Amino acid sequence: MAIILGVDPGSRITGYGLIRSEGRLLEYLDSGCIRVGEKPMAERLQTIFHSLAVLIGEYRPEEFAIEQVFMARNPDSALKLGQARGAAIVSAANSGLAVHEYSARQVKQAVVGTGGADKSQVQHMVQALLGLSRKPQADAADALAIALCHAHMNQSVLRMARTGGKVRSGRVRQP
Repeated sequence: MAIILGVDPGSRITGYGLIRSEGRLLEYLDSGCIRVGEKPMAERLQTIFHSLAVLIGEYRPEEFAIEQVFMARNPDSALKLGQARGAAIVSAANSGLAVHEYSARQVKQAVVGTGGADKSQVQHMVQALLGLSRKPQADAADALAIALCHAHMNQSVLRMARTGGKVRSGRVRQP
């Protein structure tokens, strides 16, 4: 059984999602958004760092997953996103958590079944997979999707270990 904290970093809104994963069973614990608004960048990063540290202290996750940086058209936006990711990663690392990173395409593929899914499809599948009564806010849904992706990846690795499969060129090969 593992508690997984998924984070969708942003310089204004950082989504977080916590799930418990035990085999194929998934349980929703919490999700939400860290809203930092128009503060100076240093204060935004401090808020992200501190807010995640509080969540980590409260829920004590064993796993931390975060979305990788994608190449943005605006270099300034990419730098700010990288700084927000850095604050989140340091918060996890300070708590002794290993950091697992996934691309947006990997997350969408794991949760929706296609790497080109849009936000509403991700929200719908997160709601369905976790049995939520309503769709989570978009940034929180993305963070939950990142946590779900990590849970699926963990299950794949465990299955491969049990069967002696090897990953080669993106495929699982049996001995």
